[in-house]
Amino acid sequence: MNILVTGANGFVGRNLIAELRNEGYENIFEYDIDTPPHLLDEYCLKADFIFHLAGVNRPKEEEAFMEGNFGFTSVLLDKLKEYNNTCPVMISSSIQAALNNAYGRSKKAGEDLLRKYQSETGAKVYIYRFSNLYGKWSKPNYNTVVATFCYKVARGEEITVNDKNAEIELCYIDDVVKELLHCLQAKPFIVDDFCSVRETDTLTVGTLRDIILSFKESRINLSVPQLNRRIEKNLYSTFLSFLPEDEFSYPLNMNIDDRGSFTEFLRTEDRGQVSINISKPGIVKGNHWHHTKNEKFLVVSGKGVIRFRKINSKEIIEYFVSGENLEVVDIPVGYTHNIENLGDTDMVTVMWVNETFDPENPDTYYVEV
Repeated sequence: MNILVTGANGFVGRNLIAELRNEGYENIFEYDIDTPPHLLDEYCLKADFIFHLAGVNRPKEEEAFMEGNFGFTSVLLDKLKEYNNTCPVMISSSIQAALNNAYGRSKKAGEDLLRKYQSETGAKVYIYRFSNLYGKWSKPNYNTVVATFCYKVARGEEITVNDKNAEIELCYIDDVVKELLHCLQAKPFIVDDFCSVRETDTLTVGTLRDIILSFKESRINLSVPQLNRRIEKNLYSTFLSFLPEDEFSYPLNMNIDDRGSFTEFLRTEDRGQVSINISKPGIVKGNHWHHTKNEKFLVVSGKGVIRFRKINSKEIIEYFVSGENLEVVDIPVGYTHNIENLGDTDMVTVMWVNETFDPENPDTYYVEV
């Protein structure tokens, strides 16, 4: 199948082409502003399906809206007529096509042209009025406010919000691409005579700002976003894609002494926290118990033993652990416990606890095993 993608180097085009290749499509004709114009003839002659994504969002001159969003659409459709190619055509429009502004009028003109083309040729057309799209590979100060916020926050720059209570409808790029693949299979989602993406989210600009700011802060307070909320999950992935390439990593606070170190890694409001414990050879750590706090230990390097004793018993229970045979050891409440490094090298243990540490209520009582 020959698939023509106009606007191939743009935000949607890059994501769509990447997924088309993931799905095994090989004959993809990529056309963009810097593509030699004569190739459009070849592509329009051979295309079996067209994703028409080319357009302009923020030109220097207002007249360029009509030229970029209507003019090239006219050129494309004339080429298809010239080669008598009535393959399906999908066009990327905007919810602003319903508004009376330069951008909206240019998008509406492109829609009308496509519907006229359909009535003249019988070709199947798919018109998508996208809302504010966001995701990886979008451009700040061009594609969407999300890209602008993510870019600036990731670099410690100030962001400006004129009306924090203004609502904005967002549509994630992965959902867009998924829908376009349905369209390719002639199974579009249609609402009120327009094709549409099934999943969108609405929130205020102020909430959007606060969520993205929290992602920056999470690298300091080690919190994890609420990933059971799809909008927060998708925004977090988008934010990470805007990190400067020399700032992918961030330091942790290692609590170091002569026994080794203890370093908090992640913390959540409702799923506890994760830490990394490093014990030097022969070192014993722990010898305490909890009423309600419970933990999981996973030795990932080295070897050792985890000992337990119910606080009103004399019996000692031992679990021998090793990085060569990964297994999780639950630390039940009511048992005093410790962990000893039995090897000749540092022992590394991943420790999860069901609640974040509260110095006012540590629920930790020293008792030798």
